[in-house]
Amino acid sequence: MVLRVMRELGGFFDPKSVAVIGATPTPGKVGNIVIENLYGEGYPGKVFLVNPNHKTILGMPCYRSILDCPGKVDLAVIVVPATLVPAVMEESGRKGVKAAVIISAGFSEGGEEGKAREKDLLSIAAEHKMKFVGPNSLGVIAPHARMNASFARTTPLKGPIAFFSQSGAFCTAAIEYSVREMLGFSAFVSSGNKADIDDSDLIRHFASDEKTTCIAAYMESTRDGQAFFDALSDASLRKPIVILKAGRTERGARAAKSHTGALAGSDSAYEGVFKQTGVYRAKTMYELFDAAQALANQPPMDGEGIAVVTNAGGMGVIATDFANDLGLQLAELSSETLDEIRKACPPTWNPGNPVDIIGDADTARYANVLTAVGKAPEVKAIMVIAARQAATNLFQIAKWIAITARISGKPTVACFAGIFDQESEQFLDSRGIPVMSVPERGITALHALSERGKWLRKKGVEIPRRAPNGDMEELPN
Repeated sequence: MVLRVMRELGGFFDPKSVAVIGATPTPGKVGNIVIENLYGEGYPGKVFLVNPNHKTILGMPCYRSILDCPGKVDLAVIVVPATLVPAVMEESGRKGVKAAVIISAGFSEGGEEGKAREKDLLSIAAEHKMKFVGPNSLGVIAPHARMNASFARTTPLKGPIAFFSQSGAFCTAAIEYSVREMLGFSAFVSSGNKADIDDSDLIRHFASDEKTTCIAAYMESTRDGQAFFDALSDASLRKPIVILKAGRTERGARAAKSHTGALAGSDSAYEGVFKQTGVYRAKTMYELFDAAQALANQPPMDGEGIAVVTNAGGMGVIATDFANDLGLQLAELSSETLDEIRKACPPTWNPGNPVDIIGDADTARYANVLTAVGKAPEVKAIMVIAARQAATNLFQIAKWIAITARISGKPTVACFAGIFDQESEQFLDSRGIPVMSVPERGITALHALSERGKWLRKKGVEIPRRAPNGDMEELPN
C-alpha cells in the first residue's frame, strides 16, 4: 500500500517536466506567478506553457493545448476557469499525465454546481489513472527539487518537515512565518478541497519519504475517518506527526464548514484519534511549528526530567510554571550534579532546578553548568535560556549548547529571550537545535518530545537516539 502511494504521488514532488495550463504574461495573475515561481527557483526540469491565446509568453513558446507539448509531461498545474477544468483534465489524461494540481476554484466550496463539477473531475481522473491535488489549491512546493508550482509569493526553505494544509491562506502565512523562523521543509502542499488526494494519502506518502523526518498539518475536516486513522496509526510508528485541527469549538466548526464546504466532524472524535495514534495536537500556529521543528530535528525524550539552565531568574520561573501547566516534569538534580554546578557558580548561587546561574554568567559558567547537566543521568532533556546581560556572549554560548547536545545526545532547545541574533540562531538551526524567543515556546518543544517518547515506549518501540559526538572542532576559542 505504501509503495503504491509513493509511486502515485512521486510525480508531485520530483517531476521531470511541468505544464502550466492557463499560463499568462499578465503580471499579478495566478498563471503568471506560477511561471515566475518555477523559473525563479531554478526548477531544473522542463516547463511547458499552455494557453491557446498566446504563441509565446515571456519569450518562451506557448502551446494551444497540453496535447501539443513535445515530450512527456509529469505534472500539470491547472489555472483556468472552473468551467474549463474538466476539459483540461481530459486532455491531460489523454497526454498521459498522472499528476495534476488544480489551483482553480469554483467547485464543492461553491455550491451544488461546483460539487457536480468536482465529481466529473474524479470520473475523468479515474478513467485515466490520474491523481490530483485540489481543486481550490494554492499549489505544491518541493524545496529539495527546487520546484515551486504554486502562486505563493515566497518559497519556503528546504528542510525535513513535510507540511500540508487545507487552507491556502494558512499556507501563505506559514511560509512567511517559516522563512523568518528559519524552518525548512521537504514538501509544502495546499490540499484545497481534497477531492482526490486527501490527508491519508499525504500522510502515507511522507511516512516513507526519506527527506521527511516530521509531518505537520493544518486541517479542518477529513473525508474518510477510518482511512485517516489507519494512515496515522501506520505513519506514527515511523515519523512524528503534529496536527493543528481547527474547529475545536462549536463556532469554530461552523466557520470551518463555511470555509471548506465540508463538515468538520466531532472534535472529541479527532481528539481520540490523535491520542490513540500518537499525534501531537497543536492548538496554535506557534505550537504547530515549534513542536514540528523539535520533532523533526531532536530525539524523543527517553524518560522524565528536564533541566532549565538560565541567566535570568524570572525566565526560569516562567518556564517552570508553563512546564507544570503541560505536565512536564523538571528533574530533581542529584547531589553530585549540584556539586558540579556549584563549582562553576558564585557562593551566592541557590541550588535548584531551574538552574539560575545568575545574571553575570559568562561563557565559561554556561559551559561548565551545561557540561554538568549534560552528564547528569537524571536529566533527560535540556532547555538553555540566555537573556542579554553584560557578560553574555550569545554566539559562544550557542557553541556550547551545540557541544552539549552532541556529547550528551539529549534533546536540547534554546531560548534567546527576546533577542534576535541571526548568526547564533543560524548556527544552532543548522545543527538541528530549535531556538525560541520566549520560554513558553521552548517548553512546548520539549513537551512534544516528551509526548513522543511516552507514546513510543507505550508501543514498545525503541527510542531513536542521537549518537554521542565528541568532535571538539566547534569549541569556542
